[in-house]
Amino acid sequence: MIPVTQLRAGAVFEKDGQLWQVIKYEHQKIGRGSANIKLRVKNIRTGAVSDLTFISGSKVEPVDLIRKQAQFLYREDDFFNFMDPKTYEQTQLEKSFLGDQGMFLKEGEVYGLTFWEDKPLAVELPVSLVLEIKKTGPGVKGDSATNIFKEAVCENDLVVKVPLFIKEGDRVKVDTRTGEYVERVKAKSPAVKN
Repeated sequence: MIPVTQLRAGAVFEKDGQLWQVIKYEHQKIGRGSANIKLRVKNIRTGAVSDLTFISGSKVEPVDLIRKQAQFLYREDDFFNFMDPKTYEQTQLEKSFLGDQGMFLKEGEVYGLTFWEDKPLAVELPVSLVLEIKKTGPGVKGDSATNIFKEAVCENDLVVKVPLFIKEGDRVKVDTRTGEYVERVKAKSPAVKN
C-alpha cells in the first residue's frame, strides 16, 4: 500500500476493483483539520474521468503496469492483431475494447500497449497520424471566403473532412484525439546531387 500523498500525475492505483490513473493531484489543508488530497483520475478500463478525495494518511493499492511496443498487423472481422517486434508474440484485441481508437490504427505502425497482469489495458496512440487519402470528391470552385470542407476516405478507411484542395493520393495529418484534419503533409523532395 502507498500513501495517497505520494500519488502524482501519471501514477496508477487500484481502488474498489477499478484501475485509476492520476491526471491531477491537489493537496488541500483547511484550518486545524487534517489535509485532504483531491485527485482528478481517469478509469483506465472505461476512460471515464472523475474526482476522488482522500484524507491525508489514506493508502491505496499500487499497480505495476507493463508497457510494450507492438506493431499493428491487420484487422480481421472484429479483432485487431498486434505483434511484439522483438519477441514476435501476438496480441489480439476486440473492436469493442479499442472503441474509437480502432479508427486510427494503420497497418505496419508501432504503438504502445499497456498491460496489467498480462491483460491489455490500453493502446497509446500518437497525438497525430499521417494518412494517405484513398478516395475523395473533386474540389468545387466557389465561395472561398469561408472554410469549405469535403469528405475524404483515408488508407485505413477513416473518413475525415478535408479542405477542397486535397486530392486522392495526398497525405494528411489527422489529430487522433478529435479525428479532425490538421494539415496536408508535403512530399519529401529527392536529394539534389552535385
